[in-house]
Amino acid sequence: MVEISADALVVGGGLGGVAAALALLRAGRSVVLTEEYDWLGGQLTSQAVPPDEHTWVERFGVTASYRALRDGIRRYYRDHYPLTERARAWPELNPGAGHVSKLCHEPRVAVAVIEAMLAPYRGSGRLRVLQPYRPVGAEVDGDRVTAVRLAHRDGGDEITAVAPYVLDATETGELLPLTGTEYVTGFESQADTGEPSAPATAQPMNMQAVSVCFAIDHVDGDHTVDRPATYDFWRAYQPPFWGDRLLSWRCPSPRTLEIVERSFTPNPGDDPRLVQADQRVNPGDGNLWTFRRIAARDNFLPGAYDSDIALVNWPMIDYLEGPVIDVPDADRHLAAARELSMSVLYWLQTEAPRHDGGTGYPGLRLRGDVTGGADGLAQAPYIRESRRVRALTTVTEQDLSVAVRGDKGAVSYHDSVGVGMYRIDLHPSTGGDNYIDVACSPFEIPLGALIPQRMSNLLPACKNIGTTHITNGAYRLHPVEWNVGEAAGALAAFCLDHATTPHAVRADGRLLADYQHRLVRDGVELRWPDVTGY
Repeated sequence: MVEISADALVVGGGLGGVAAALALLRAGRSVVLTEEYDWLGGQLTSQAVPPDEHTWVERFGVTASYRALRDGIRRYYRDHYPLTERARAWPELNPGAGHVSKLCHEPRVAVAVIEAMLAPYRGSGRLRVLQPYRPVGAEVDGDRVTAVRLAHRDGGDEITAVAPYVLDATETGELLPLTGTEYVTGFESQADTGEPSAPATAQPMNMQAVSVCFAIDHVDGDHTVDRPATYDFWRAYQPPFWGDRLLSWRCPSPRTLEIVERSFTPNPGDDPRLVQADQRVNPGDGNLWTFRRIAARDNFLPGAYDSDIALVNWPMIDYLEGPVIDVPDADRHLAAARELSMSVLYWLQTEAPRHDGGTGYPGLRLRGDVTGGADGLAQAPYIRESRRVRALTTVTEQDLSVAVRGDKGAVSYHDSVGVGMYRIDLHPSTGGDNYIDVACSPFEIPLGALIPQRMSNLLPACKNIGTTHITNGAYRLHPVEWNVGEAAGALAAFCLDHATTPHAVRADGRLLADYQHRLVRDGVELRWPDVTGY
């Protein structure tokens, strides 16, 4: 067995893991970063989800390094893609002109930018990336993690990694059970949290749906995939609250739960610069084609793209049949989620009602080359909800809900390590619940949510912080995950520099102020200006 060591081990190379590694590396520390899929970047890349961001993202409310990622994506398009002069001159270039985000783009571009951000540290030898590796075991001495065992996805010898600080940036909080760290899953009870939207009793196996995304374009010819083995099951599948079959254009509106019908118009020929990508004004999901479009062909020179490219992360691919965390049949559910997505594609190609009276869009073509998945889908499932550490601070619905807080804004924390904003956006769950969609105030990220109650050198750095099932729905999105990872990495570096512990930093006013000063120096915003939630 091979053993390696560094100042910090970051397990999981999604957005939180990359941000954590960069923070440690900027502080002069050595890092081992692991990732189980072929691409770094998690929900932005291997999961193929365009960035869900708040309305002020172009001006404030994200960290400087996250802004560098966004700027790098736009610069990559300008440097390498055949943009029209009009698109090239667009300061806030939205390559896909999708309605969900001001920066909808192809996943591979984010991979290239992330790799460029990390490249100098790889070259210097201070960063070692183990890919594709995932954690399979850990050694613990009391309240300290002493080693993590890592296995290659395709087999072979294990690697043992040793570091003074271990950061769990996995998509599902995988290190928490491996290290015996206390955590929760699913719905907490209203008696435990006091949250208006919580159930009367805890439901630990009731979790948000996972989704396997995929990319499509629409070109001449018949590109129909083979009929999936489970197509008949999914074709007849109808959740009781859905208002129709899952494979239909009808579904609940997340904000009102009214049954609405979405439109679908491939290549509508709309003006990319007129797309209003602002979820405060419009959720943008009226026309599913443009909702999460990642390449608008009219942004590129004639002939460069035969079609727009749309990213399918739509209501009908949400997998509701069971959770994929802490269950013995997780692999079966993940395989079934992939079957659901292929069934949705087959339905779109063969049976989807067309607004001209016909059925099916055989010209829809699966673009696995865009997502990098061997079966044409995204490499990884989109995981909305992780195991969540039992932390010193747990953020609850009443801390940020507009309905509860009113004009007071979200709770302000003395130990803020960043900011975020998104509606509490819970997709239908494995326990049979409909959407929960709650207006939020712009919120802060408390340091206490990043510190386990007991463990002294393990830090959460992804969606596994001290939120509840409900507030995870606001804290799980791209810029917040990045900020969480960056704060966790900076905390580990600060503790190493000062020979102290995360618990001591939070408890000591002077240490906390010094740590927060380091964050601000590095471009982390700790407070919001006077803006109102939505």
